Amino acid sequence: MPELPEVEVVRRGLERWTTGRTVASAEVLHPRAVRRHAAGPADFAGRLAGRTMLAPRRRGKYMWLPLRDASSEAAPGEALLAHLGMSGQLLIGDPGREREKHLRVRVAFADGGRDLRFVDQRTFGHLMVCDLVPGAFGGREGDAPALVPEPVAHIAADPLEDAFDAEAFFRALRRRRTGIKRALLDQSLISGVGNIYADEALWRARLHWARPTETLTRAEAARALEGAREVMGAALAVGGTSFDSHYVDVNGDSGYFERSLDAYGRRDEPCRRCGTPIRRDVFMNRSSYSCPTCQPRPRRARY
Repeated sequence: MPELPEVEVVRRGLERWTTGRTVASAEVLHPRAVRRHAAGPADFAGRLAGRTMLAPRRRGKYMWLPLRDASSEAAPGEALLAHLGMSGQLLIGDPGREREKHLRVRVAFADGGRDLRFVDQRTFGHLMVCDLVPGAFGGREGDAPALVPEPVAHIAADPLEDAFDAEAFFRALRRRRTGIKRALLDQSLISGVGNIYADEALWRARLHWARPTETLTRAEAARALEGAREVMGAALAVGGTSFDSHYVDVNGDSGYFERSLDAYGRRDEPCRRCGTPIRRDVFMNRSSYSCPTCQPRPRRARY
């Protein structure tokens, strides 16, 4: 599933091609793509028609395009919210091109230029139009809460946001009685970190994934956070991580950060730091990869 860097790559691509453009029409070709839009496909299409899209935003793995009435300068009160799921793609291209096999939603613009298409083979992703509300989580004390889509309001700030509070993150970690990897995957604590980048961040921080959070020092928590920021920044620079053809940017191009992974997916390959074979463990019905030497298993582990 796309994680923060992959979603950010898509957001940056949309920013160039959708900002300031007015929607002429929206066509829903598969109702499952808008299943979270409770009023149904017709209402979804009607709420987009005639609206101007503003610069896209992102929090964690969610992105949204604020919507404003074309004839108004008022602050937007609604947004088009997107979650890519496992195979969702937001593509920009010539409106006359052939329709993709798994095209679910098509948005045409009043200027007649490139259209926006939501393509999703597995249909786990979704689009919806929803209200913008103050996001009450993840900001520093005294900061004005940013407006976020209502379904995202419970999600914490992500580590690349200016609003992310590292000290509050450390205090929250110490209050939890769980393993550090489970904490990194908890979207109410820190958003946008998925299985791949959690393993990579912990490899950089030299912390085992089952290390109890209540035993972490401030310096260790800072290393984990910095590891997440570093690895996601590096992934952004090369277009994200693509393990199959489903994750692509708005032009249909794949990222290639998988070539630079230090832990994830490298079972039995030598650690790039010490040469010890990377170990794979079963974790939450998935996999967790670590170096037995650089990331020793704690005597008191939390799974």
